[in-house]
Amino acid sequence: MKKIVIVGAVGGGATVAGQIRFYDKEARITVFDRDSTMSYAACGTPYVIGDVIEDETSLIMASPEQFKEKRNITVHMKHEAIEIKRNEKKLVIQNLETGQQFEEAYDFLILSPGGTAVLPETEGLSTTDYFTLRNYEDMQRIKDYITSSKPASCAISGGGFIGLEMAENLRHLGIEVQLVHKSPYIMSILDPDIAEEIEDELKANKVHLHTGSSITKVDHRRLTLSNGQELEADFLLFSIGIKPNTELAERAGLSIGDTGGIVTNEFMQTSDSSIYAIGDASENLDFVTGEPRKVPLASPAHRQAFLVARHITGHAEKKTGLLGTSVVKIFSLTAAMTGLNERTLKDKEMDYETVVHRGNSNAGYYPDHAELTLKVHYDIHSRKILGAQCIGRKGIDKRIDVIVTAMYGGLTIDDLQALELCYAPPYSSPKDPVNMVGYKAVKN
Repeated sequence: MKKIVIVGAVGGGATVAGQIRFYDKEARITVFDRDSTMSYAACGTPYVIGDVIEDETSLIMASPEQFKEKRNITVHMKHEAIEIKRNEKKLVIQNLETGQQFEEAYDFLILSPGGTAVLPETEGLSTTDYFTLRNYEDMQRIKDYITSSKPASCAISGGGFIGLEMAENLRHLGIEVQLVHKSPYIMSILDPDIAEEIEDELKANKVHLHTGSSITKVDHRRLTLSNGQELEADFLLFSIGIKPNTELAERAGLSIGDTGGIVTNEFMQTSDSSIYAIGDASENLDFVTGEPRKVPLASPAHRQAFLVARHITGHAEKKTGLLGTSVVKIFSLTAAMTGLNERTLKDKEMDYETVVHRGNSNAGYYPDHAELTLKVHYDIHSRKILGAQCIGRKGIDKRIDVIVTAMYGGLTIDDLQALELCYAPPYSSPKDPVNMVGYKAVKN
């Protein structure tokens, strides 16, 4: 009987536990997590804060009691793994409520520790109320603060996924938002022309943008930016990035890659074959370049959980590279992307061309249609698709999903014109925007 120990009970950790049980009814599975809530949908937390999702408990997918009753999996919350004794195949655990330490033996150890929100050193930060949003407890703290203190304004540091989603949800509550972003344009993973449309949408919804700057000093409600500008805000929210929780792995001597994540092989094994790593703290490979890449998103974590479960239970399947496919809602606008952006393509000096199609989400004569922009980068020589971005108010995600499928299937930019995609006036046009990109790329 295999003894499997998992560090982390959110996303990848909870999923891999359930997947292993599906394939192995006899294995002894034990999960440890230092937080108090397991198996919750972290991506929904901004919408709970904004009262879009009224019942915060709807984010919780399972409890330790349910895992035990339905799947015979033991989950210990508020228990932190502090040491891996690799030679003995034992994990040292500390009960965070009692301080007691004990050892847990394993045949296989799965690390799914996630990441920690980056909090920059900022002069005077202790003089004001500030938050990060990384877990369920962070969400509760922010929501409780808004309910009790009734702030009129907030400054958000960071214009990535969480920053944009929080800007929308705070505006939904009537809170004034100042959005400060270090890069020259918002949502730096996108191309500048796509990001510009997001900036226009933010401004139209009265979000005040401060790009190319950062918060350097705080004096109660007064904030000083790196460009010398001063702002006022009742509280701060930092969303400038995530640091993978690799300390446990580092202390155990496991290999850490150039991206800062735990190095994994094609089966998600670390440099110790009895230890696996998944989720935000693991390093993987880029689908296009084959180079190391870290993608802290939910879908890859769930896929990695499946691969580990299959490998441990004797059904090895190799991982594929990651594209970093993502989508974000910004008020009535949606932006999605996959693969490489212009900046990366130029940095790597890749020979590429770009096709841009601006058209409608569906038939222009149908009342419910909207404009969209679909932008696709492709290799000049092989014609393989390298990356794509789409932005608009309707039908954005499905276009990028088609491109993703094409990339995984090895299709070229020219193949897109031949795809027989769904058409009816409420949904598309006889030549879908994806087809149009293919037609535009065909050379004489």
